Amino acid sequence: MIEISRETGLWVLTLNRPEKANSVTKAMLTTLADTVDAAREAGVLALVLTGAGKVFSAGADLDDARAGLATDPVWERLSTSIAAFPGLTIAALNGTLAGGSMGMALACDLRLAVGGAKFFYPVMKLGFLPQPSDPARLVALVGPARAKMILMAGQKIEAEEALAWGLIDRIVPADTLLETARQLAADVLAAKPGHAAAIKAMAR
Repeated sequence: MIEISRETGLWVLTLNRPEKANSVTKAMLTTLADTVDAAREAGVLALVLTGAGKVFSAGADLDDARAGLATDPVWERLSTSIAAFPGLTIAALNGTLAGGSMGMALACDLRLAVGGAKFFYPVMKLGFLPQPSDPARLVALVGPARAKMILMAGQKIEAEEALAWGLIDRIVPADTLLETARQLAADVLAAKPGHAAAIKAMAR
C-alpha cells in the first residue's frame, strides 16, 4: 500500500490505498518510516510524498485506530525521520489531508496541494492529543492562533486559505503536481553532495 518509485537521486513515496481514501495503517506508517531511513542511508537527495486518487490521506485506518493507532509512537517516528532527512522533502498533496497524516506533511520542507484540497486535524473532537511534534511545526508555519483554529476549534481549512496562512506553499493543478515537485527538486539533484544538507541546516 506504499508505492516506492526510485529515480536518480529522488524517491517518490505514494500512499496507494485510494479505495480507503489513503487512510493509513500501522504497517503503512512503519513502511514509510523505514523507507525514509533507507533513503537517507542510500544518499537520496530528495523525497516526494504523495497519494493515489483524489485524497492524500484521511488519517488513521478505522480498524487500526480502534486497536490503538491514534496514540501509537509510529506517527512520531515517521515525522521525525522526515524532518531529519538531510535533503529536500516535498509533500505533493493530491487532495485532502486529515488527522494524524498531517504530521508527515508538516515535517516536509515544502508542501504543494491541488485546488480543492482541505486540511483538518480533529483531535479535539475525537478526544486525542496531536502527535508531540505536530503543534510546534504547525505553529512555525501558521502562527499560534491559526494553529489553535485547526487543533482546538476544529476548523477545516481550504486550499486558498491554507496558502494564505502559509500551511501550504503553492496550489498546483492535479495533472502537473508531481512534475512541479520534480522541478522544485532539480537544483538539489544537480548540486554537489552535502550542499543541500548544509543549506537546510542553516535554514532551520
